[in-house]
Amino acid sequence: MPDTRVRRLIAPVVIPPSSRGPESLLHRRAAEIQGFPLFSGISPDDSKQILTPATYQEFSRREVIYQEGDPINKVFLLTSGSAKITQVAPNGGEVILRLSGPGELVGKIRFESQARHGSLAQALGSSTALVWDASVFESLSHRFPALRRNSMYGISKSLEEMEERFREISTEKVAVRLSHEIMRLLDQVGRRVNGAVQISLSREELAQLIGTTLFTVSRLLSDWDERGIVSIGRETVSVSNVQGLKQLPETE
Repeated sequence: MPDTRVRRLIAPVVIPPSSRGPESLLHRRAAEIQGFPLFSGISPDDSKQILTPATYQEFSRREVIYQEGDPINKVFLLTSGSAKITQVAPNGGEVILRLSGPGELVGKIRFESQARHGSLAQALGSSTALVWDASVFESLSHRFPALRRNSMYGISKSLEEMEERFREISTEKVAVRLSHEIMRLLDQVGRRVNGAVQISLSREELAQLIGTTLFTVSRLLSDWDERGIVSIGRETVSVSNVQGLKQLPETE
């Protein structure tokens, strides 16, 4: 059974592009990323050294972070907002591979000089990221073994999530898949709004994530809305009754 517990949401980190000076900016960035999995077990002093060559980048809603086929020459660490990783099917339809939230790396890490992205990454809303040149990040990962270990752990978790979703698509009913996916998204990209946890994702995007139709997702969410479990907007789903959402697989 998937782990449907809602873990502590990582608060978005918004780093302004200006500061009183480079040293104070670096100190603040090092303090703000300490809770990110990528920096687990890394001291503040070492974190500063890792952050020194990174640049700060802002992305507007729906802005492309990288294109499918682009060379992997940058490493992106989201500090606020969220991004979706997609591929285009032969029929022109979009397939969402996964979503990334604050504290997560977006896309692949380069393991060879000629590596290219096999997907497209796009900001779902206004987002910010710390960005390293891929060759610099690779050197840092050799210099700081914990950074390399944490990077590999993040990749492993992403693969586990995709395996779990594939298993669910193959074996579970749609209602179960949808409730499980929303639980995962609460932890990844959810943000607290008026006592609920909100996911900024359209019903069509939810349907793509779980391999079903827009009509089916809309019908299920409308039913759950009437039962007071979620509230649905044009491109948002807010969960006000997490326990009720967790229990849905037992009652559907």
